[in-house]
Amino acid sequence: MTSIFSIYGAKPLRQILLGVCLFLMLSAAAQSVNEVYPTLGPLVDKSAAGELAFLKYRNTCAQVYQRVSNQDDYENLSDANKKRYNDWVSSTSSYWDVFAGGCTWYCGGGLDTISASSALQAYRGINYLPKNIHDRNYKTAWIEGAPGYGIGEYITYHFPPHNPRITEIKIVNGYVKSPLAWRNNSRVKKLKMYVDGKPFAILNLADSRQEQYFKFEPIGYGDREDLEQLRANPWWSIRFEILAVYKGNKYDDTAITEIYFDGIDVHQTD
Repeated sequence: MTSIFSIYGAKPLRQILLGVCLFLMLSAAAQSVNEVYPTLGPLVDKSAAGELAFLKYRNTCAQVYQRVSNQDDYENLSDANKKRYNDWVSSTSSYWDVFAGGCTWYCGGGLDTISASSALQAYRGINYLPKNIHDRNYKTAWIEGAPGYGIGEYITYHFPPHNPRITEIKIVNGYVKSPLAWRNNSRVKKLKMYVDGKPFAILNLADSRQEQYFKFEPIGYGDREDLEQLRANPWWSIRFEILAVYKGNKYDDTAITEIYFDGIDVHQTD
């Protein structure tokens, strides 16, 4: 019978085994990334009926606003109509808007372009393109187009070097335009995040219609004193790859409504 020593010569078996173990340990260390879990934010409770109610209320608010031409007119309003007036002035322009108004990181950020490994074909005039994942709109979604549940499919954000740095990633998981659409389509359970092609973190998502927030140390170019030199740097990227899903009741297509960001380098106080 051929012994292991006849194959490997005089090299002790213990040394071989130690070498194999060391190789495996180094390989595992090189591939390991931190697994992170979200802070849950507000519930995204959207529906077609909710949109109709929103439009009806905004129409009432607009009528009150049109009646007010000076401060005296405003003071003569009932408390209910003062609220309608103020809601018209401060409210979002669309029922589906992620941001209700005011200044955000997107005053200077969000200079990216987006690509994806696949996208589901449009159906009845509704598209599922990669751009939908970053349009700050709860009604649209990116839905991968591969057979099965989309394991291994990914979406990539490409940033110019001067894009403000990112410190928080915000995810709206699934197709949240209605409770039924959310249940019927698959949602993401795990996303692998890469920065410039290198594994960065595994995001563990809750099976929830709540917004989900992940905080990180600043991602992007930190030396920002010389704008000309900053712009001369290469573009950088963040890729999100689907590793596992929560299965939908009806479809295996996996949806993400939004992945958007917050960060620094936009306001003077950053």
